[in-house]
Amino acid sequence: MSEETWKIQYKKWKNLKPYQIKLIDDGAKSQSQAWLLNSMWCEWLVLKKINISDISENDISNNPWES
Repeated sequence: MSEETWKIQYKKWKNLKPYQIKLIDDGAKSQSQAWLLNSMWCEWLVLKKINISDISENDISNNPWES
């Protein structure tokens, strides 16, 4: 993965609503927020054209919504 985190890249590539930006910056506080954050991470993967099998085990073990 490049030096930019998925969060920074995603915010650059997408026109996000204020609550989405806050969620990315502050992290999930509930299960429904975690689902939304995971959905954004999955969309970033598609945008990045990354196959889930190409991600290292270390990247998968770290939650994408944790700072």
